[in-house]
Amino acid sequence: MPEISVIMGVYNQLNKEVLLEAVHSILDQSLADFEFIIYDDGSCPEAAELLREVKQLDKRIILIGRAENHGLAFSLNECIHRARGKYIARMDADDISYPDRLQKQKDFLDQNSEFSWVGCNIEVFDETGIWGRRQMPEQPQKSDYLKYSPYAHPTVMYRAEIFDSAQDYAVSKETLRCEDYEIFMRFMKVGLRGANLQEYLFCYREDMDSYRKRTFQHRVNEAKCRYRNFKSMGILFPKGWIYILRPIAACAVPDRLLAWMKRRESEIARDYENGGVMENERKAKLYLGKPAVHESVNRLRYNQ
Repeated sequence: MPEISVIMGVYNQLNKEVLLEAVHSILDQSLADFEFIIYDDGSCPEAAELLREVKQLDKRIILIGRAENHGLAFSLNECIHRARGKYIARMDADDISYPDRLQKQKDFLDQNSEFSWVGCNIEVFDETGIWGRRQMPEQPQKSDYLKYSPYAHPTVMYRAEIFDSAQDYAVSKETLRCEDYEIFMRFMKVGLRGANLQEYLFCYREDMDSYRKRTFQHRVNEAKCRYRNFKSMGILFPKGWIYILRPIAACAVPDRLLAWMKRRESEIARDYENGGVMENERKAKLYLGKPAVHESVNRLRYNQ
């Protein structure tokens, strides 16, 4: 039985190098006792074939899926039902986990039984490299849910037992693109607690496409999700209503301006911590395992 089950839902990831960077960042973890469950959520034939070839990279990879696309929440639930580990760690197909992420999160949960899940701080990057940082609340309280989810979803490691009582991700149109926000609020309402390691153990990809994916309907649905959960959490007044309307108000702001505002906020946080100078060793972390990545790309390209 593996100590950890890493779960990743994938839909139409056609960029080989991006996918392999994400996969290798898990395979090359300092902690090796895990299974890596990848769910193919009805990808196109080319992307599905790439996943079948990626499966051959390591015996710890387990590939499951269906021919139809059902969304991230459904994909993660299928992975959770298949998982055998004591802990369940999230991962996305275009992000990068730093080498000690799994070990440090496991150690934290081993030593702090009062917490049911743990995330971490993130560094934010795009095709040009790391451009910002986001520090997450160490022990989020109800008020931390007003502005946004106080956890970076793909960084989280859960205790598997919290899913035993039908506490799966909600599969509905209303929670599309805010699956994590909803489940964290639901967990908190039943008395479960989460935390964030105050270390940068994860590199989160954020570019212009990240903003274009959020349609007007997604934002309306997020507002509904916020209202329902803020009300039951007792944080509707006095500030809750302002933040309920925030996703809809964002529709009036052009995608490029939203991206600039978010980027500027993260750049300020980075500059504050680094004294205005980006650390070269941080940037270098993006390329850990690069030879293995390129070797895999070539092997897949030439079907060797």
